[in-house]
Amino acid sequence: MFHLAKHARADGPTGVSDPLGGPDETLWREAAAILDANWTGTHTVPSRTLYPHQWSWDAAFISIGLAHVAPDRAWRDLRSLFTAQWPDGRVPHIVFDPDVTERDYFPGPTFWRAGGDAEAGAARPPRLSSGIVQPPVHALAAWLTYQRAPDETAAAELRWLYPRLVAQQEYLATARDVGGAGLSALVHPWESGLDNSPAWDEALAAVPVDLAVLRRYSRRDTQVVASAHRPTDEDYARYLTIASAYRDGGYRDADLADRHPFLVECPGFNALRGAAELALARIAEVVGANPAPHRARAAAVTAALLDRLLDPDSGMFHVRDLRTGRRNPARCVNGLLPLVLPDLPVTRVESLVAALTSPRFGIGDRMPVPSYDRSAGDFDPFRYWRGPVWFNINWLLWRGLRTHRHQALAERLRGALLDLVRRSGCYEYFHPQTGAGIGSPAFSWTAALTLDLLATPDAVG
Repeated sequence: MFHLAKHARADGPTGVSDPLGGPDETLWREAAAILDANWTGTHTVPSRTLYPHQWSWDAAFISIGLAHVAPDRAWRDLRSLFTAQWPDGRVPHIVFDPDVTERDYFPGPTFWRAGGDAEAGAARPPRLSSGIVQPPVHALAAWLTYQRAPDETAAAELRWLYPRLVAQQEYLATARDVGGAGLSALVHPWESGLDNSPAWDEALAAVPVDLAVLRRYSRRDTQVVASAHRPTDEDYARYLTIASAYRDGGYRDADLADRHPFLVECPGFNALRGAAELALARIAEVVGANPAPHRARAAAVTAALLDRLLDPDSGMFHVRDLRTGRRNPARCVNGLLPLVLPDLPVTRVESLVAALTSPRFGIGDRMPVPSYDRSAGDFDPFRYWRGPVWFNINWLLWRGLRTHRHQALAERLRGALLDLVRRSGCYEYFHPQTGAGIGSPAFSWTAALTLDLLATPDAVG
């Protein structure tokens, strides 16, 4: 382990004094500087160009990187997010900064109409937020942050977070188990984090397209980033229709099967939910709680994934549309994420590794895993989750490979990821053939996970 500089002040720059030496010292300093530049004083934004608020799973990945250079800020990021947790346990996918104007991001608080002092009713959250969730990476982030400096200060942070993390998991395990088989259902593609993945195409096709909704609202994303890199207007109109339906239903989950137009079970989301339970088991041992229920729930999630979302023919996991009961045949990167689960049967691990090394997804010496099957006819190297490389997903796959002792392949993936940021910088996502940066530059989770890769080259799992 490298001896990293401590962060002296929560509102000052990160400590970056010569942790590595050589060329990687420059990369380390550049990544740490991005996290400094994106720090608002209370939390870290994903980027300054397109994402001016706090995003849920971004905050988790960011804290993992900050743990190496600014652990107090890592804990502050997680606290900032969880102070917006809803009374039912859900953690919203966006927590809105009241100092950011509505014109700077859409859909903002006026669209979501959730949270803040003006909202009546005990079911609403304490801060302005969206009403949907994102993948629950937070327990893993809290555990990794604690591991970097397991002192009494960090233990106190775990004690504060633990009941809130448990409430988050309980919400996903109960209110969102629409299919009744132990998997959480997503009510919107945005909840997956893989917004416009082909994994959703079949379920989205049943949602009517009303392009008039785009005349009532103005897309902010295509004013900042090339429209060819973002979801289409047709998909975006569907996203707004689905979000409006959930909002207008009062964000209720009790009768989703009877009224909501989009309900899917995602293998990536649920795999991360299982991994969160295993992280909570470790946290429970630190805070004096019982780890056994967390381990049992993780095992149940793994079993449900194998039963409902595994396609033996492809060797991967696939999204299930709860409206039709059909598994989407598209081979998408979320179907590889169950690799993060340590109790996955060896045969299933090997089939996922086979997919990772196949021409469809193959890890190269200079190129990580794309977000979609390279051989698919609708593979798009530019458009968001329909082909480009995403750093956070590859970081998760790297951890999964190490967990299952595929060390050589893990090291190859790590090398490809670091080569990518050395060549192109810390972009939001990357062209899967050239490695060119796409989307927002100076992107926080790419910078944060670069720090983690640099700091932990030899550790396992």
